[in-house]
Amino acid sequence: MSIVVTGATGHLGRHVVEQLLEKVPAEQITAVVRDKERAADFAERGVRIAVADYNAPETFDGLFAAGDKVLLISGNEVTKDRPAQHKTVIDAAAAAGVALLAYTSAPSSLTAALADDHRATEKVLLASGLPWVILGNGWYHENHTENLAQVLEHGAVVQAAREGRVSSASRADYAAAAVAVLTGEGHENKRYELGGDEAWSFAEYAAEVSRRSGREVAYRAVSVEEYVSTLVAAGLPEPMAEILGGVEASTEKGELVVTTGDLSRLIGRPTTPVSEAIEAALRK
Repeated sequence: MSIVVTGATGHLGRHVVEQLLEKVPAEQITAVVRDKERAADFAERGVRIAVADYNAPETFDGLFAAGDKVLLISGNEVTKDRPAQHKTVIDAAAAAGVALLAYTSAPSSLTAALADDHRATEKVLLASGLPWVILGNGWYHENHTENLAQVLEHGAVVQAAREGRVSSASRADYAAAAVAVLTGEGHENKRYELGGDEAWSFAEYAAEVSRRSGREVAYRAVSVEEYVSTLVAAGLPEPMAEILGGVEASTEKGELVVTTGDLSRLIGRPTTPVSEAIEAALRK
């Protein structure tokens, strides 16, 4: 039996593998990657490396075994046919008879187009006959803290969410939830709505960046149209900019506020406050 993590060298996948290594022997972990070289550090520590691509179904032939527990991390090619990519993994897992397949989805409250692929994938998973877990991951702190250099350069947090609030958490928090499911018992056929313990607004976020950086940072609320235009002008492809604009509209409506407490219960501790994520990003 192996614990298999797809997308294992991505932002979330690396956290998952690192945390698994703290709980189970390396030889019980399989990291599925597209580029073997990027997983060299895992291989050196005894993790099994499997090379496969969501866009090439044949690369998953024989990859899974009966009894495996699988974490399907959603693909990052947001403007491609992600449900078809994910179905490749689900079909291979079902053919092998794995013991569990956990999928990193989105909160069920999110109606933005970004969630369409997740909803479609969930339907495929539930129809597969596999024991499943849906991890409804909310927003990541890093979606914003990784852009702090630009924020400080311009002295402004520019968003179209108005006064909408976000229950974000760190990637490490969401990874810990996945690890809890993969290494624990009693999670079969459950959905978890995951988000940070404390929701925050972008005005509060800008104020916290100001406080911790010692520099004046304002919150500038713009329309969704202006927000999308700004992203396109900065070089982001228009389809992706439109998707992010939709997330802003959903945020304004409160769709990224998660109040279940599922994340902190799964990981057995409070979630990481956004203030800590800001501080860590400023230290880099």
